[in-house]
Amino acid sequence: MATAPKKHKVVPPPGANAFGTPARSETQRMRAKGRTTVRTVALDYGNRITLCEVSNGEVIARTTVDDFGELQRWLGPRTMPARVAVETCREAWWLVRKLKAWGHEAVIVDATRVRQLGIGQHGRKTDRIDAEVLARSLEKGLIPCAHVLSEERQELRLQLSVRRALIEARAQYITTVRGLLRAHGYRLRGGHPASFVNVVREAALDSAARELVTPLVVVLETLNTQVRQCDGKIEGLATRDPVIAKLKTAPGVGTVVAAAFVSVVDDAHRFAGAHGLESYLGLVPSEHTSGKRRLGAISKHGNPYLRALLVQTAWTILRMKTADPLREWGRAVMQRRGGRVAVVALARRMAGILWAMWRKDTVYEARRVGHESAAGLRLQAQSIQFQAALIVRAGRKRIQSSLSSY
Repeated sequence: MATAPKKHKVVPPPGANAFGTPARSETQRMRAKGRTTVRTVALDYGNRITLCEVSNGEVIARTTVDDFGELQRWLGPRTMPARVAVETCREAWWLVRKLKAWGHEAVIVDATRVRQLGIGQHGRKTDRIDAEVLARSLEKGLIPCAHVLSEERQELRLQLSVRRALIEARAQYITTVRGLLRAHGYRLRGGHPASFVNVVREAALDSAARELVTPLVVVLETLNTQVRQCDGKIEGLATRDPVIAKLKTAPGVGTVVAAAFVSVVDDAHRFAGAHGLESYLGLVPSEHTSGKRRLGAISKHGNPYLRALLVQTAWTILRMKTADPLREWGRAVMQRRGGRVAVVALARRMAGILWAMWRKDTVYEARRVGHESAAGLRLQAQSIQFQAALIVRAGRKRIQSSLSSY
């Protein structure tokens, strides 16, 4: 009886890891059994860049370089494809584009949750250790991924960052000029920041005071020009996004607020409900629950700039002269809980309304918001009445029990 020939083990082709080797072929991309070969790499991006590559739980490559271009030997366009974990940083968006151009998949790690992976435990935190922990976690599928904005929203976010820096610089200069003039006994009238330069010029100042603040006023003129130019760029980007136009139909929401909301959220379908978005923006109460539920101040997680804009929007709505269901709802909360609580509550509700408008691809409808507000107030009134009835009943029960004891 003839015996079957022995099967020889097929050795997979070696990876083309050396810089300068020919471009990878489809054969190099596949193992012998037809499975795709994808390497597992992690980068720790700081003053220097630390790379760690693992395979089957073992470290097979390490290096530390000063410039990203020096990583071409390990991650260049002629290397085997890899999944590369990178912790969120200023360079994250650029790294995603660069790695994609080189044929790799970038996995951005949520920096607020890296401690869950073991980074920084036992008092040991170095670039070398962090890169290894990320690489091992990526291989095990434990990475908490962060959302990467689309390139259009990245451009919008960067322009908003420029505008924010200019606005903050202008506010700081205005405060400084006011302080210097008060030291000379002058108090300037209020007004819009863009008109502050004219206020200073029209003020009756002596020569010493005017000479003192002139250099700052010149800088303020330049800042006003730059702010106008930046606003024009943001308006141009906003006109290309139909979502921003629809969000601007809500009361108190202008181009900057709508653009900031879109640039942070990026995709309304990322969140299953409005509460998820409100939590993402840090507008929900912090919670310390161990046995008994305890709620504190808002968590203030997420993007602080958008959160501040939503709070400003809430103040604008509360001060509106025209009637609107949101204004009435916010004022009702203000009467019960005070101004600060009402503003935060209204900002949280505005985030949910803007999310719903975006998700449903619709504009602001005051009638629908009014119906929801009325239903909420009725439910709250019923709840208060129900609680009062139970308290009265409980009070009577205590009196009867105490009398029967004598």
